[in-house]
Amino acid sequence: MSGRRCFMMGHRDAAQGIYPALCAAVEKHIVSCGVTEFIVGHYGRFDTLAANAVKAIKQKYKVQLILLLPYHPTEKFVPLPGGFDSTCYPPGMERVPRRFAIVRANQYMVDHTEFLIAYAWRSASNAKNLLEYARKKERKGKIQITVLTPGT
Repeated sequence: MSGRRCFMMGHRDAAQGIYPALCAAVEKHIVSCGVTEFIVGHYGRFDTLAANAVKAIKQKYKVQLILLLPYHPTEKFVPLPGGFDSTCYPPGMERVPRRFAIVRANQYMVDHTEFLIAYAWRSASNAKNLLEYARKKERKGKIQITVLTPGT
């Protein structure tokens, strides 16, 4: 990976209604922050909406859409979906127990990107816990966070 990177994560049951806010956030990150790479998973509605927002904006801007793989590609093969440019499998993930793989892969991305677009408002969720982890890094100036909330 190269360029300014933005990781996108949120609740798997995100409402379709956040799509316009996602599109606006993606464009803002490209225009105002110089983001050229967006990394997103593929395990819930938020991931689908986020990927679709980046795919739509790719018609206007030269950006890359990268699929985050929490499981080793030989363990769980995932064909590259249409509109994605490449995949990212964080180093050392093969030593992570399967039940923690998604959480650990997401944490890796927070540790290795400059920006985070998050839709995480529900307490006692992995997405909310990761957002709190990212906020600690934001206070140290290591990441910039955009939080989308229900109704945005």
